[in-house]
Formats: sequence, C-alpha cells, structure tokens
Amino acid sequence: MLRWAILLSASLFWPAVTGAQTASPPLILEAKIPLGQVSGRIDHLGIDVRRQRLFVAELGNNSFGVVDLAAGKVLRRITGLSEPQGVAYVPSSDSVFVANAGDGSVRVLRAEDLTPIGRIELGDDADNVRLDTAHKRVLVGYGKGALAVIDPASLTKTADIRLRGHPEGFQVDETGTQVFVNVPDAREIGVVDLATGSTRSLPTQGAGSNFPMAIDGDAHRVLVVFRSPPTLMALSSQDGHVVAKVETCGDADDVFVDRKRRRVYVSCGEDVVDVLESSEAATGGLRACRRYRERARRCSCPTSTGCSWQCARRPMSLRQFGSSGRPHEGGRSRRGIGCGADQLVW
Repeated sequence: MLRWAILLSASLFWPAVTGAQTASPPLILEAKIPLGQVSGRIDHLGIDVRRQRLFVAELGNNSFGVVDLAAGKVLRRITGLSEPQGVAYVPSSDSVFVANAGDGSVRVLRAEDLTPIGRIELGDDADNVRLDTAHKRVLVGYGKGALAVIDPASLTKTADIRLRGHPEGFQVDETGTQVFVNVPDAREIGVVDLATGSTRSLPTQGAGSNFPMAIDGDAHRVLVVFRSPPTLMALSSQDGHVVAKVETCGDADDVFVDRKRRRVYVSCGEDVVDVLESSEAATGGLRACRRYRERARRCSCPTSTGCSWQCARRPMSLRQFGSSGRPHEGGRSRRGIGCGADQLVW
C-alpha cells in the first residue's frame, strides 16, 4: 500500500523546463498534507469552500477522503465505496454527491456530518459530477453515453440526456443554458441545450482523446484539451467556432481558468503543469508562458478562492500553491509580465 499526501504552498520553487525565466515563478509550495495509507489511483476532487473541506475520490482504494484544509489534516475517510470517480459539493442542498464507476451508483452525503442520505442507481460507470445551478439540478456523466439529470432535493433521477459515447469532462457554460461535453469515443464535443435537452456536436478538427474541459466565462470560450496531439483548443461558447489553438503538455488530465489573472493551467500525466497566458476576449489568443515539472495529475481549482489547486501525487499528498504573480489594477493581470495563480493545491 502506498502512502499519499496533499501539499499546501510557501517556499518550494520548481525550475522551469522551457528555458530561462527572469520573472518570479508562478507556483510556490505552501504546505503538505499527508493522506495516509491510500492504495491505487486518485480520481476527481471537490471542495466545500464554506467549511474548508477538500473531498478526494480515492478510486483505487474504494474510499472517499475528507481533508480539513484549515487544520491541514485528513478529517475522515469513508470506505465501502465502489471505485469513486466524481465528487461535488451541492450548496443548495448542503450535500456531497459521489459518483462510483464500479457499481454505477451516486452516493449522497449530508455535508455537515458526512452521513449517507441517499443513493441513485445509474447502472454503469458513473463519472464526472457537475452542477446545473440555473435549474437547481445535478448532472452526472455515466455509462455508454448519457448525462443523468438528478434533483438534489428529492434525490431522484428525473431525466437522461443521451450522447454518442461515454462523457468525459463536461461543463455548463457561463449563461447556464448549455452544457459542453467531451465525447472522445465519438471524437466530438457535444453541446446540450439544458432547456430542451436537444443535442448537437462540434468537430474536433482531427484531434482526439479530448478529456479535460473548462469554461472561460469572461471571454465566452470553451477550453478543451486533447491528448492526441497534445493541444488546447479554445472555442466560442456562442457559436462553436475555433478561436485559438496552442500546444500543451502530454497526457492532459485537468484544465482550469484563473479569471483574476487571465491565465490557464493544464496539469498532465507526464509530470508537467503548463501555465498559459490568455489575451483579450476580442483576439482570443493563448500563448505558452511557463512550464513546470511536478509529479501531479489530478487537480481541482475552485474559482471562489481565486484559483486553489488540489492535486494528488505519490507519496500520496495534497499540495497547495500560492502565486508570486500580482494582478493589475481592477483585478486583471498585466499582459506579458509572466504567469501566476492565487492558490494551487497539489
């Protein structure tokens, strides 16, 4: 059994791997929280910002870790799950949804004391969990190709949105009217109208293995990262046209938008985090700014805390990083002065 830990940020700087850098490094390690004896792979992460709790889907260990970020320690470990993959805190019902790949169930816990309060059976490979805040619903990707629509009040599945393959990363857009879905088996990006349930697809221009996705709401863009070839593609969330493309690190697993500094972070399985600088929405450009090598793959970046990344690595740990960059007046970053994030948790 391997020992995992979580790192939180203050003095550790990594060398860049893409040439000499004169500006301050964007990622600064502040702290490390051991996760203890956890075997196998870590999957998705979630956060309850009000209680400062990080939720860790410990897929290979069939468990669910709860980390107290303020105290810097593991608060609790819930066992008896079946390959948990997706996790999300739902503020409207003050509950935590955990999707399980092994038995296709979605387990629901009361956030206050983490006691079980419900279970929804989806049948197969329950994966990513997202909130449809505008309609007060929870969306869960599962099976051979569907999004389950769940009412968090009654804890029942109310509908299915059919897709052409298993959904990987998906996100509700900034208007709350559409959800964009990576469907790598079909080599497409699905677009679902949340009001009607109708679907359409966007081409991937020959790229494949599109797993991570993020929404850049300020710029009205959908950011999709492909593994083959390693590319980040920015598409308009309004009409789907490609706005920008840039090469990224290989085996990408997560992508996040730092709205405060107009930066994008891509974490990859090849032990690299790419830091990209985003230009104004009118031009839509993205450029590689920094690349840092670190053994991290699965990350989380809650926007309510600026950009706090929680990422798992071996030995099992959570790492949290602070930024050396400073935003420009008005909360926006200066263009061309380097990259940074508020907080990144590994």
